[in-house]
Amino acid sequence: MYLDPDVSHSVKILVMGHFGVGKTTAIGSISEIEPLRTEEEITEASEGYDDLSGTPNKTTTTVAMDFGRLTLDETLVLYLFGTPGQERFKEMWDELSRGALGALVLVDPRSLNQSFPVLDLVEIFGLTYAVGVNRWEGATKYPLDEVREALNLADETPVVACDVRSEHSTGNALIALVEHLMSQPG
Repeated sequence: MYLDPDVSHSVKILVMGHFGVGKTTAIGSISEIEPLRTEEEITEASEGYDDLSGTPNKTTTTVAMDFGRLTLDETLVLYLFGTPGQERFKEMWDELSRGALGALVLVDPRSLNQSFPVLDLVEIFGLTYAVGVNRWEGATKYPLDEVREALNLADETPVVACDVRSEHSTGNALIALVEHLMSQPG
């Protein structure tokens, strides 16, 4: 599907988070085009590096980026860039952050400690961000204010529940980010 010629504004948004949090799934659930994925099979080389305990059926991992597109209205389109989740790919995060207006940071309440390196980088890059708390089936659904406190987030940072498999839920998380971006001075 080609971009409508009336679209006059585009915004680059990063979808970030630790390994296995659902970045690829989120972009796949919301993109209006077939997403570009750079997935490779997980091999024995990742043993000791990639924690599969929360995602035991995961067989692939993003090695460069995911890419999707979402047209918000007749003049505005979001270009969604999903980063790889492993810290060993953080050079790719730096490259992908260039020109980005903001980030949707996905977190898994079962492994919040893995979110701190990602949040640190988002702040180093100077990106405005919202946090999407991925709600996995069968996992404890912690109150969002407890997640905010555990991550030590500023009061103005949007924290929203998100099921990355759902177009509607992922859309709501992106709306929270876009509204937050629009509320920023300048």
